[in-house]
Amino acid sequence: MPELPEVETTVRGLAVFLDGARIERVRVNRPDMRRPFPPGLVQALVGARVTGLGRRAKYGLIHTDRDATLVFHLGMSGRWRIDPESSDKHDHLVIETETHVFALNDARRFGSVDLVDTAALDASPAFAALGPEPLGPGLTARHLQSAFSGRRQAVKQLLLDQRIVAGLGNIYVCEALWSARIDPRKAAGKVSLAALQRLVPAIRDVLERSIGDGGSTLRDYARPDGTLGYFATRFAVYGREGKACLRDDGGTIRRLVQGGRSTWHCLKCQR
Repeated sequence: MPELPEVETTVRGLAVFLDGARIERVRVNRPDMRRPFPPGLVQALVGARVTGLGRRAKYGLIHTDRDATLVFHLGMSGRWRIDPESSDKHDHLVIETETHVFALNDARRFGSVDLVDTAALDASPAFAALGPEPLGPGLTARHLQSAFSGRRQAVKQLLLDQRIVAGLGNIYVCEALWSARIDPRKAAGKVSLAALQRLVPAIRDVLERSIGDGGSTLRDYARPDGTLGYFATRFAVYGREGKACLRDDGGTIRRLVQGGRSTWHCLKCQR
């Protein structure tokens, strides 16, 4: 947490106020988060104009007219605050334009900030090995069939592999597998093409619905304007251990642990 929909929601919220603006002041309030802040970050940003914002996997991108892109990861508890009413000890990076203040707040400091040459972004270490975007044209049933071919690992585990699909996290994989009626324990190489053809639109649907709901607020996440995401109220399986399947098929939601992560699925309809 936050996962892809929360990062996408964050980027869209920032873009409303930051896209096209000139950065007037930058303040770094500590030397590091998960990693040290890039040397020369303040000098590189002050006076630069933001030329666009984007997302790759679970990373947010702030492009500038100095051919440099600020790449941020929200870690476990990170969020951006726009025009906060007061300062907070967990505001580790503060960016000011002529009209707005943007504070990157991260209580646990598992997030990160990097500065990358825009032209070399795709080849940078964070992005070079990533698979296709789940909302882009590169994610197809044939791509998954090829990536899963001969693999005995559980399909749920391989969907979390960022080299196969970029940006998928635990919540949305559980939800998509339920929607596609696929058992998360099934060996990936044994998932049929027909099932994968159900899975790809299920992945897109659950992500798009969550983005439309502002993401999922479980603990720390909030949108840049301070409002909470409410997709968590629509979970079909995630966190619903022991409850009846929403398909009303007599099934019960079960929780198990795969690779150290909790998985929720319906014992009856996911096969």
